[in-house]
Amino acid sequence: MKHVSLAELDVSRIGLGCMGMSYLYGGSKDDAESIRTIHRALDLGVTFFDTAEIYGPYVNEELVGRAIAKRRDQVVLATKFGLISHPGGDASRLDSSPDSVRIAVEGSLKRLGTDHIDLYFQHRVDPKTSIEDTVGALGELVREGKIRYIGLSEAGPETIRRAQAVHPITALQSEYSLWTRDVEAEILPLLRELGIGLVPYSPLGRGFLTGKLRSLDGLAADDFRRRNPRFTGDNLALNLRIVDEVEAVAGEAGATSAQVAIAWLLAQGDDLAPIPGTKQVARLEENVGADTVRLTAEQVGRLSALDAPAGERYANMSGVGI
Repeated sequence: MKHVSLAELDVSRIGLGCMGMSYLYGGSKDDAESIRTIHRALDLGVTFFDTAEIYGPYVNEELVGRAIAKRRDQVVLATKFGLISHPGGDASRLDSSPDSVRIAVEGSLKRLGTDHIDLYFQHRVDPKTSIEDTVGALGELVREGKIRYIGLSEAGPETIRRAQAVHPITALQSEYSLWTRDVEAEILPLLRELGIGLVPYSPLGRGFLTGKLRSLDGLAADDFRRRNPRFTGDNLALNLRIVDEVEAVAGEAGATSAQVAIAWLLAQGDDLAPIPGTKQVARLEENVGADTVRLTAEQVGRLSALDAPAGERYANMSGVGI
């Protein structure tokens, strides 16, 4: 597996998003298979693993902690805070106040079974707390050795600049794929100006770009995609045109659609590390196979020229891009 640098942090250029092992996509949970998937990822050279306290809440961090317990030195471990208010009784709401950050990091360290977190992301910007106060508190945690590097998620340009003025920011986590390219206009150029890496989440368009999801019939009743605007109404059929082109390129490249979607993202630069999520060993092996897929310039151009998908990426966009 090739590696890239997110600022000064070395990571495998394909990571593993662990959220779906415990949260959001519904269906049955199989912790044993999820742990096998994490172990297989390590065997294949994946070093970068992403979780968050809100996933569950809490249970995904516990799962990841169990999985990496004997292999912690092989792992670049990322987790996130800020969607739970700990001073507010662990209420589900934005809270990046220094007091909440302090409580959050101690909980994550305990659940993950480690004495430090490699990359600690603010999950969403908290409009009630200045970014200077939040990053100031995170800087103290860096100095104490509890976290190594600081990240933001879904932050806007002004917030990124203000945060960077307080303490170096290592990475921004944001949705980026052939399905969602909002970061290309302002965010990605700014990150490159400041020397900040990008961690694209949902690089497979929440599974849509794999070509395996052409209707909602196979989704669990509590799968959040059943309420997502891009998967509902006429938008699902309209968006299949994107999948059709990805599949066409996959046929030419001798790869799967998922591998082509990830390979397109990897072709965008050596300062980003996507974190496709899965809880199955077979899907992990397919995703990691994108590391060896080489798209031609013409194929990258065709994919880059695809129209934007129909529908907003969330039903409620509040708290995104502040």
